[in-house]
Amino acid sequence: MSIALNHNLKNKIIVITGAGGILCGFIAQELAKTQAKIALLDINFEVANQFAQQINNNGGISKAYQTNVLNLDSIKQARDDIFKDWGTCDVLINGAGGNSPKATTENEFHEDNLPDTTKTFFELDKSGIEFVFNLNYLGTLLPTQVFAKDMLHKKGACIINISSMNAFTPLTKIPAYSGAKAAVSNFTQWLAVYFSKVGIRCNAIAPGFLVSNQNRGLLFNSDGTPTARANKILTNTPMGRFGQSQELLGGILFLIDENYSSFVNGVVLPIDGGFSSYSGV
Repeated sequence: MSIALNHNLKNKIIVITGAGGILCGFIAQELAKTQAKIALLDINFEVANQFAQQINNNGGISKAYQTNVLNLDSIKQARDDIFKDWGTCDVLINGAGGNSPKATTENEFHEDNLPDTTKTFFELDKSGIEFVFNLNYLGTLLPTQVFAKDMLHKKGACIINISSMNAFTPLTKIPAYSGAKAAVSNFTQWLAVYFSKVGIRCNAIAPGFLVSNQNRGLLFNSDGTPTARANKILTNTPMGRFGQSQELLGGILFLIDENYSSFVNGVVLPIDGGFSSYSGV
């Protein structure tokens, strides 16, 4: 039985960006079991709509909205459409984000005599770095600008951002993504203070390592065995395994439901199997 059934968020309007992704699509499906109305925002309407249809087929209430989180007009149009359909946002989950090969180095350490074909820090693509940073940071800030206006002084209003283990300690090879997620964590704390007098709580979760379509090729070889990088992750995760999507749900429900977390504001909650606590020795 889903733990979401223990939470009654009936008639709450939950807006989730990046809802076409596997992780946020799963979160949308689970939160629908609280009887909330779920707005799934994604630039890929078709994928978000598939999740929405699954929710509705299972007795939930949801709708997909094509939205570019880096375009204010697109976000405002989504807000207006949601208002016409249901009303104003109660809970905003900023789930849009991701990395790009253009902002990823091939080497973990810069060393002498590397092959000329190695993509080092010096070859990182400026447009790729800008895309990754903007998607993760501005893709969190801009939807908050738009939707939080309607959440002022609204009972139970809250914002949940998606940070990362990278925000605590940057991972090798991905400087843009690490920096962007650190900015998301900082922004979460800033928002918590800024909105503290008008009734909007703002927190974040920092997932550890979960297997997704985005990172499957990085973590597993074609024969299904863990890659060298995956083995490093598992070695430095005290619980010795990757997380599961459903293991994020308890933290999200805790932060949303004011019956449990009405005095919790400005936290970045690691859900990581102990990764952020382990020094490696």
